[in-house]
Amino acid sequence: MTVPIVLAGARGHGRWHLDNIRRLQDKGIVRLAGICELTPLTSDEIPEGLGTPEQASDFGALLDSTGAQVAVICTPIPTHTDLALTAADRGVHLLLEKPPAPSYAEFRRMADGIAEAGVVCQIGFQSLGSHAVPAIRELIADGTIGEVTGVGGAGAWARAQAYYRRAPWAGKRRMNGVDVIDGALTNPLAHAVATALALAGATRAEDVTGIETELLRANDIESDDTSCVRVTTADDRQVTVAATLCAEHPDEPYVLVHGSRGRITLWYKQDRVLLQRAAHGPEEYEYGRTDLLENLVDHLTDGAELLVTPDATGAFMKVVEAIRTAPDPAPLPDAAWELLPDEDRRVVPGIDGLVAAAADTLSLYSELGASWALSAKVPKAPKEVST
Repeated sequence: MTVPIVLAGARGHGRWHLDNIRRLQDKGIVRLAGICELTPLTSDEIPEGLGTPEQASDFGALLDSTGAQVAVICTPIPTHTDLALTAADRGVHLLLEKPPAPSYAEFRRMADGIAEAGVVCQIGFQSLGSHAVPAIRELIADGTIGEVTGVGGAGAWARAQAYYRRAPWAGKRRMNGVDVIDGALTNPLAHAVATALALAGATRAEDVTGIETELLRANDIESDDTSCVRVTTADDRQVTVAATLCAEHPDEPYVLVHGSRGRITLWYKQDRVLLQRAAHGPEEYEYGRTDLLENLVDHLTDGAELLVTPDATGAFMKVVEAIRTAPDPAPLPDAAWELLPDEDRRVVPGIDGLVAAAADTLSLYSELGASWALSAKVPKAPKEVST
């Protein structure tokens, strides 16, 4: 069975989806029926082999005219809920890019509307398609590293100042009175947060009992580019994720599971795992990955288990909500950052070590001696504050 697909948002990250749809079309399981963009793609922008899909700026009309069974939504964050519900109203199933919504209220409106419509929705946290995730869960369940004491996450990336000029909503917390929340932890390094929560066994909204945030910015933007969050889970574990887009030496992000007799590191973009435990040498493993669009199609055609349902991202959305309701990110003092003119980007000296230390000790920046973080510390919010 070949499933007709419409892609909403085919530029930017949407180009990755175009290539992925072409891969699946070559396998004979999907067909790109339409592309929804405000400005139609030129023939040069459509990968060879995808044919001439119908193009339109009206998403609902395009779904109707193409008879699409699945829609991939890769559009600006504030548009996700309305577009998802437009598809759901027509019985069209969804792959919805992360973050699924800019607020918990919008997330619930989307998730509840989809459930009422009876359609299926996959949230695009590709790292949760990694076969490393269930493998690590099995190691934890077997007691390989003893009792889990917490989970850390570290993301030290770099983005040029032009990154914040790529779209009107880039680096914004709000635009025209609408939430955007395009910060380091909620968008580019959202996978670190979602994967850390998944390995802590805290994926649903009710699994979160408290959240502390420290949100800062070196760049001249509204949102955070250097931030950390500590989540307390219902089983009283701590999940601390530190992120920056101002790294001195950008590196692969990772999640670190702490146990009483060892630890497990997952470099989630590489599906690579390092197991370290008492009385054993280090053990390294590499895993495959299930593509989330392919999994969605397999779910619809063969009944495969859906990997990332909206409910499985409820805890992540609690973090988004805590970041949304926190005070606006504090600007770093001028002495705390430097401009690299050749790369047109700002760096925060020492931040690489702080990010790693936060994941290693489950501490916030302010607790690691970063004086510039004290003004950004927000105490733990009870669960009710984020609903």
